Amino acid sequence: MAGTIDYGNLMHRAMRGLIQEVLIGIAKDGLPGEHHFFITFDTIHADVEIADWLSDRYPGEMTVVIQHWFDNLNVTNEGFTITLNFGDNPETLYIPYDAIQTFVDPSVEFGLRFAAPEETNASIEAPMDVMAEDEPAEERQDAEVVSLDQFRK
Repeated sequence: MAGTIDYGNLMHRAMRGLIQEVLIGIAKDGLPGEHHFFITFDTIHADVEIADWLSDRYPGEMTVVIQHWFDNLNVTNEGFTITLNFGDNPETLYIPYDAIQTFVDPSVEFGLRFAAPEETNASIEAPMDVMAEDEPAEERQDAEVVSLDQFRK
């Protein structure tokens, strides 16, 4: 047994499980109400599958929006496949959970941010204050960021 408990990695696995569970519900029943997602992921992750023109246009990271139109959402234990529309050009993407950097549902001011592997034990924050860029600043409300420090002895 290791000398310490790796809470950072345990928390990341739990948060990725939450994303999986949400996406399974969306694949089955569709998006309820005003819910929609911004998912930022690492485009150079070894297991990401996107069109070459998308990886050329977004070298490093990309944010996709799951809102009005999406198709073929298939959720597995490792990641998900989805077809999204890019300027009247439907493209199928495969995004493994390990490639996700942020998962945000601005309709309920909920967000998850995943630290880079070397930062895993440094900090984990939830929820994030992330709103759509086109939303007027005066309508934005700050979300409370919960620090895990308050639970440490």
